[in-house]
Amino acid sequence: MKERIGAMTGLQRTLEFLDRKPVDRKPFHPIIMRWAARYTGVMYRDFCLDYQTKCDAMIQCADDFDLDWVTVMSDPFCEASAFGLHIEYPENDLPIDRNGHLPDLAAASRIQPFRTLEHERTTNRLREIREFKRRVGDRYFIVGWVEGPVAEYANLRGVSSAALDLFDAPDVVLKAIDVIVESSLEFITHQVEAGAHAIGIGDAFCSLIGPASYRQFAWEGERRMIEHIHNLGAKAKLHICGQTTALLPDMISTGADIVDVDHLVPSMAAFVHLLGPNQVLSGSSDPVSIIQDGTPGQILEAVQKCQKQASGRCIVSAGCEITPGTTVENFRAFREAADRCAAETDC
Repeated sequence: MKERIGAMTGLQRTLEFLDRKPVDRKPFHPIIMRWAARYTGVMYRDFCLDYQTKCDAMIQCADDFDLDWVTVMSDPFCEASAFGLHIEYPENDLPIDRNGHLPDLAAASRIQPFRTLEHERTTNRLREIREFKRRVGDRYFIVGWVEGPVAEYANLRGVSSAALDLFDAPDVVLKAIDVIVESSLEFITHQVEAGAHAIGIGDAFCSLIGPASYRQFAWEGERRMIEHIHNLGAKAKLHICGQTTALLPDMISTGADIVDVDHLVPSMAAFVHLLGPNQVLSGSSDPVSIIQDGTPGQILEAVQKCQKQASGRCIVSAGCEITPGTTVENFRAFREAADRCAAETDC
């Protein structure tokens, strides 16, 4: 007979699930950014730049749909702006990196750490977390965020230049990555001290560089970040979207508590045995063909498939961001699919 479990908060449900304890349902952690802004009727520039607007939107979504988390996610340029990148924020579209990229390898070799409290966007992220903590306390799983080392290098140099640098000047890249990680560790400390229960690390560019380059350039920096997060008493989430089948064993070995899996990975089944006792996967429904364009039945089937592949050790989420074109009805069906999943094993 299954143990009867009372209603849980999003924080409790998430932490108990990570600890492999009984939960009332699988945690539901959809990545919502543009969708949250559209649902709550706010301009995306305000969502990115005004901490009150973002917190209002995220909390409204969490309350209206019984989500288990709130996050600071909006765009990848928070730290990049602190490093000197010039970002344009259209009124209701994604931010654009206009100029300020490191122009050459000599500039990349001279990169200096930023200080969190000296820059508006990094300081604003701390305001977001404090506001979440003030308003939701321990009701929801509060997730801060940093860019991963390779993703941040690509932001600063530009994607094409960064890709060439990995092959032409690996020593310069590794030196710059050390500076990026040093800045991230300080930024992580401030976010946890502000009240974040977890820190996500987004290193999406890694899905384009292959496993050997991932191990050479990204793995150690990510591991250092995750170890630091754990030493501060928080949880760590690693997000690399794209086709990461060849990277997943190394991603899991970083020690991240939550490892995101995109829909481009054919199956999670081959990786479950690699998980540590308190590690879980998160994903991996297709955010476009299933969550945006599918029927409620197809959404439920996709969530059930994910849970079966992961032997139940999977947070309910899409492989990446929920699109702004997803209807409220489909988003609600996605949330309801979490209720259909058994608490301890498969759906």
